[in-house]
Amino acid sequence: MTGKLKEPRIVVEPPGPRAREVIEKDRMYLMQSFARWYPLVVDRAEDYVVYDVDGNAYIDLNAGIAVLNVGSTNPAVVEAAASQLRRFTHYSLTDFYYEVAVRLAEKLVGIAPVEKPAKVFFTNSGAESIEAALKASRYSTGRQYIVAFLGAFHGRTMGALSLTASKPVQRLGFSPLLPSVVHVPYPYPYRCPFAAEEPGECGEMALGFVEEWVLGKLVDPSEVAAFVFEPIQGEGGYIVPPDNFLPGLEKLARRHGILLVADEVQTGFCRTGRRFAVEHWGVKPDIVALAKAIAGGLPLGAVVGSDKAMTIRPGGHATTFGGNPVSSAAAIAAIDYMERERLCDRAARLGEKTLKRLKEAMDETSMIGDVRGKGLMIGVELVKSRETKEPASRELAEVLMRLFKRGYLVIGAGVSTIRISPPLTIDEEALMNAVEAIIEEVKRLERERD
Repeated sequence: MTGKLKEPRIVVEPPGPRAREVIEKDRMYLMQSFARWYPLVVDRAEDYVVYDVDGNAYIDLNAGIAVLNVGSTNPAVVEAAASQLRRFTHYSLTDFYYEVAVRLAEKLVGIAPVEKPAKVFFTNSGAESIEAALKASRYSTGRQYIVAFLGAFHGRTMGALSLTASKPVQRLGFSPLLPSVVHVPYPYPYRCPFAAEEPGECGEMALGFVEEWVLGKLVDPSEVAAFVFEPIQGEGGYIVPPDNFLPGLEKLARRHGILLVADEVQTGFCRTGRRFAVEHWGVKPDIVALAKAIAGGLPLGAVVGSDKAMTIRPGGHATTFGGNPVSSAAAIAAIDYMERERLCDRAARLGEKTLKRLKEAMDETSMIGDVRGKGLMIGVELVKSRETKEPASRELAEVLMRLFKRGYLVIGAGVSTIRISPPLTIDEEALMNAVEAIIEEVKRLERERD
C-alpha cells in the first residue's frame, strides 16, 4: 500500500479553469447521455489518489465504479500490460489462438465459484458478459424465459437492458426490449416489497412469490432458462439480500432445472471481502458474469460457466476484441496481486471497521436510515424521516457535491444511497478520514435543514 495522502489537497476550488475548458469541449463533442454527479476532470491517478487537471488531489471512494480494486496504475498491472504491448497488441481470439488468454481462462476457471469442469468466454464489458450469459443460458437449456429482479442493473445494451430494472430513465424510449423476460421483487430488507418486518421473512416471501405466482401462474418452469441476479444489487442501492434468499433461490433453480446466473460484475474480485459475493452464502451458480475489476482498470469482461451451460456451437457467438492480449495480461497480474496482498481479507477487515463507524453515526444523525454492505461495498441510505423512510434524494446530491468540493470522490446508488467502494488498497487512515467527512456532511446538512 502506498500510504501517501491521508486527506485530500484542494488548491483550486473545483471545477478549476482547466477543468471548465474540458467540460465545455465535452459538451460540444460527446453525446450527453451520461448522468454525472459532479464536474471532476481527471488528469492522473495513483492508487487511491486522483489528481484533476487543476492540480487538486482527491481521495477516491468509488474506484471508477468499483473497477480499481487493486488501485489506479498498480505497478504490477502496468508492467504486465506494457510488456504485452511490446509483444503484440491484438490478434483476434475469434479466429486464432494466443497463450495469454488461455492462461487467464485457466486462472478464472480455477477461482470461479461454478461447477467444474468449466469454460470461459471473454468479452469487453459487463453488459457484453450478460449478453453472452443470456445466449448461453437459452442455447444450453433450449428454454426462452429469463427471470430477473426489480432493482437490478445488468447493463445498457438491448439484451442486458431487458434485464435491468433499477431506474426508469435507463429504459425510457428503448422499447420494445427482449420478450420473455419476467421481473420479480428483490428482497430489500429495509424496504421489503412484501412489508415483512424481519429480513428472513422478506427473503421467504420473495422466494414464495417466484415459486407460487411466477412459476405457478405465469410461466411453466420448463420454459425458464435462468434466474439472473446480482448477489448484492449495485446500481439499485447496494442492497444485501437476507441470508436465506440466495440459497433458497438456488434450491428452487435446481428443483426445476433452471440455470443460476450470478452477475458478479461489480461484486467480484474481493470487493465484498470474498473473491465472489455468492461465496458469502455458499451458492454455486451455473454461470458468473465478470468485468469491472478483472483487469485492474483495462477493459475486459468474462463469462465463466460449467461445461453443461457453455455449449454454444462454433460460430454461434464471437467477439473481435474480447480477451484482448493486453487486457488479459493485466488481468493475470491484477488477480495475482489480489491473492498475494490478500485483498479479500483486507476488504473484509476495513469493511467491518467502516460499517461499525457508520452504524454508530446513526445515533448522531436521523438522516441515515440504513447502513448495509459486505467488505468495501457499503451503502448508506439517506432519508428525510426514519418514521416514513422517505428517500432523501436531493440531500444525497448535495452531500456528494459538498464532499467533492472537500476532495472526496463519492457517488450515489439507488434513489438516496451513498455508495462507498474505494480501491481495496486504500490507506486505512485515509479511509476512516473519508468516512468521518461523510458523517460530518450529513450532520451539517441535517442541521441546516432543521
